[in-house]
Amino acid sequence: MASTVVFIGPPGCGKGTHAARLSKEYKILPVSVGEYLRREVKAKTELGVKIADIISRGELVSDEIAVEVVKGVFYSNRDKNILLDGFPRTVTQAVLLDEVLLGYKRQVDIAVYFKVSDKEVIRRISGRRMDPVTGKIYHIEFNPPPEGVNTIQRDDDRIEVIKKRLELFHKETAPVADYYKKQKKIAEIDGEGKPDEVYSRLLSAIKQYIE
Repeated sequence: MASTVVFIGPPGCGKGTHAARLSKEYKILPVSVGEYLRREVKAKTELGVKIADIISRGELVSDEIAVEVVKGVFYSNRDKNILLDGFPRTVTQAVLLDEVLLGYKRQVDIAVYFKVSDKEVIRRISGRRMDPVTGKIYHIEFNPPPEGVNTIQRDDDRIEVIKKRLELFHKETAPVADYYKKQKKIAEIDGEGKPDEVYSRLLSAIKQYIE
């Protein structure tokens, strides 16, 4: 039976990076709900039109709509291992996801919680810089821009914005880890250190579900 893996963690914890690497080395489909929402909007589907209208009013997409998009992913890929990157974001979404999976005789097999301190998240994100000409992303500490390349700091990478995102994460998303812990489906891993070290910890936690 196909497995369902969930990645939980604060912004900047490396979820997307590890999801991309995992999908290259194992037969698992990485799903970023935000990306799938944008696809619906671009394709101008009935759901996409609804989403575009909500976004144009400056409102957040409801849990029900987000789950509807996820439902479509499982419908189209019912026999594949699926990795949900950064979803569910709330306990309500987690409950709705369980209901969707039940319809496909699936369940969340393992939820991985990347533990990264607020201080480290701020260091990682606030150090990002972008070349406005090429769009390439650098980091003042880990990957500084070449001499002569002028960079800017994006609004989303400013410390005050990061702190707000972290506050929202602790309030709404961190409880999702507790939800899966009660189901005995959580694997908490240290998300700090070198990427290869974190990836090794990740594999130890989920390899049995994706091979």
